[in-house]
Amino acid sequence: MGKLVCISIVVAALAALFGERVVNLRKRTLATRELVQNHLPNCVELKNLDYGSEDITILGNGLAFISTGLKYPGLPSQDVTAKLFVVDMKDSRKKPVELRMPRNFDLESFNPHGISLFTDPRDDAVYLFVVNHPQQKSQVELFKFAEEDFSLLHLKTITHELLHSMNDIVAVGADAFYATNDHYFSHSLLKFFVETFLVQPWSNVVYYSPEGVKVVSEGYYFPNGINLSPDKKHVYVVDLLDHNVHVLERKEDNGLVSVKSVPVGSLCDNVEVDPETGDLWLGCHPNAWKAFMQDPNDPPGSEVIRIQNIHSDEPAVTQVYADDGQVISGSSVATTYEGKLLIGTVFHKALCCDLK
Repeated sequence: MGKLVCISIVVAALAALFGERVVNLRKRTLATRELVQNHLPNCVELKNLDYGSEDITILGNGLAFISTGLKYPGLPSQDVTAKLFVVDMKDSRKKPVELRMPRNFDLESFNPHGISLFTDPRDDAVYLFVVNHPQQKSQVELFKFAEEDFSLLHLKTITHELLHSMNDIVAVGADAFYATNDHYFSHSLLKFFVETFLVQPWSNVVYYSPEGVKVVSEGYYFPNGINLSPDKKHVYVVDLLDHNVHVLERKEDNGLVSVKSVPVGSLCDNVEVDPETGDLWLGCHPNAWKAFMQDPNDPPGSEVIRIQNIHSDEPAVTQVYADDGQVISGSSVATTYEGKLLIGTVFHKALCCDLK
């Protein structure tokens, strides 16, 4: 009888723990949030981007680089070849052009996630950093961009034990960068089931250079997008499950010190920074529970948030665009150029809209 009582107590405790964790996860994914439509004028769908546009970043000359075809556990399966595109934002047609990849590069296993650009001030050479997940591993592909024929030269593949679950990346040199690890564990079962169930602040940000690799910031639930301030003195880290953007100060040794965090009220993904105003633009998931459920009749929505004056005592956090998923589903990035707003998604399409 006593043994049966003990078993009953254990089962009841596990059931209570499971129920509490589900409630917590629903809270963090904003499962009960209802979205009010907030559209922009003259939105057009970009062609050839039917399998996502997970990250977008723009050069000063108006060339927007886009990663597509991400395959990620928990997301709708896509049996497509991943590609990189470029869009000339100064061209009224806004036509995505596929970048020419090197012949010696393994396209079959290419699985691009976050991307970042670096222009070398010494010779204006442009380098493209791409987080890649071949066979769900985690590594960085470093390319050199040739604008004359929109081609890429593969320079090297970067791997390190500290770069075990990369999501996004921001380049700070021709071969140096900061990257977010969105999970603590590297094993798929532990990452996508145990960590998702527990939801603990175990993840981190890593600095990489050929001279050394180190963890420079930690204590995140799901660090996602990362970017630099225009003066290169601060790093912005988006914690998707904590609904915050963290502001960190860069030190001489490339370490990071927390300055403040700004609540955004949404599950924000990637972050782009306006080089002129310093405004932050975020592609966000207003109700990520729907992304987990994958109900085609109730798709995940999209939201774009702008943060102005983030270093002030009262940053302005504004919703610029919102859709319930019928127009664009699962927004992951937003960036602007000359009055145009580009919105990318994890597995859906991409839009270009006029800003009001």
